[in-house]
Amino acid sequence: MKVNGYATQTATDKLTPFSFERRTPRPDDVVIDILYCGVCHSDIHTARNEWGGTMYPCVPGHEIVGRVSQVGDNVSQHKAGDMVGVGCLVDSCRTCSACNEGLEQYCEKGWTGTYNGVDKIGGTEFKQTLGGYSNFITVDQRYVLRLPENLNPAAAAPLLCAGITAYSPLKHWKVGQGQKVGIIGLGGLGHMGIKFAHAMGAKVVMITTSPDKGKDAQRLGADEILISKDKSAMKAAMSSFDFLFNTIPVGHDTEPYMKLLKRDSTMVLVGSVEPLTKVNGVDFIFQRRNMAGSLIGGLPETQEMLDFCSEHAIECDIELIDIKDINTAYDRTVSGDVKYRFVIDMATL
Repeated sequence: MKVNGYATQTATDKLTPFSFERRTPRPDDVVIDILYCGVCHSDIHTARNEWGGTMYPCVPGHEIVGRVSQVGDNVSQHKAGDMVGVGCLVDSCRTCSACNEGLEQYCEKGWTGTYNGVDKIGGTEFKQTLGGYSNFITVDQRYVLRLPENLNPAAAAPLLCAGITAYSPLKHWKVGQGQKVGIIGLGGLGHMGIKFAHAMGAKVVMITTSPDKGKDAQRLGADEILISKDKSAMKAAMSSFDFLFNTIPVGHDTEPYMKLLKRDSTMVLVGSVEPLTKVNGVDFIFQRRNMAGSLIGGLPETQEMLDFCSEHAIECDIELIDIKDINTAYDRTVSGDVKYRFVIDMATL
């Protein structure tokens, strides 16, 4: 099945138009006409091989919203015409304890990414999966999500990565009423963390290096702003937080943030997939504090997140772009010039 999309052929090339093939639908497959695809920073890291291991050609995109055009004979969960979403994974082993618990993102045998994953199903000339910067995609029904009708499909696209990355740890660590929650960093992940924590009933504090971001954080639902460069303010806030959601995307000194936690409280890392520059054991030992990490969510939790967004009218703040502007969008994302997620209108392909 011929597909049109955008790809990069090397780590230094621009994204340009590219035609390729998807597999012919199997009995359990859903074919989705892609309407919108979010632009995640992971797309940029992968396209530019900044994490290593990129297989070329690379068609990025794992924040996909579209409409079902075909279903296989065994498909019972979706039908033609349904509005659906596809997130960061399109397959997993389906047999390990993580998959059996609906935690496919922690599949013990390794899940298959929506792009740059090893394609275990095959049927095309490429060994890797190719993502959502394209006009349609074929996905097993198990990995396709129902999009609630009241969500704006363009603004819902980044929920499939940025949204679930924020929702999963907040839910796992039971953020809720009466808690003081700090969101560290105001970007694609941070702005969703504010919205979710606020909807869950927590007192939300935006922790940022930039006072200029304060007003926007409050618009998004933050109750207070804490400037991390203000040593006196940070000292006054020590041992006062029940939970910290840390979106800083690079290695950094965790010590100033760990000191903000109460005894037995947790800071979760979702942004830094590289070595931290400094971790001080005393911050853990003397108050029995915890530092943890969290990935995306499994399929059941991602559907739960979409339904939560429907109930609470939560969507991503986006800038809709034509696909011809994708390379400019990459450069703007790297420089932080977006509030807070680019989304490609695939009708412009």
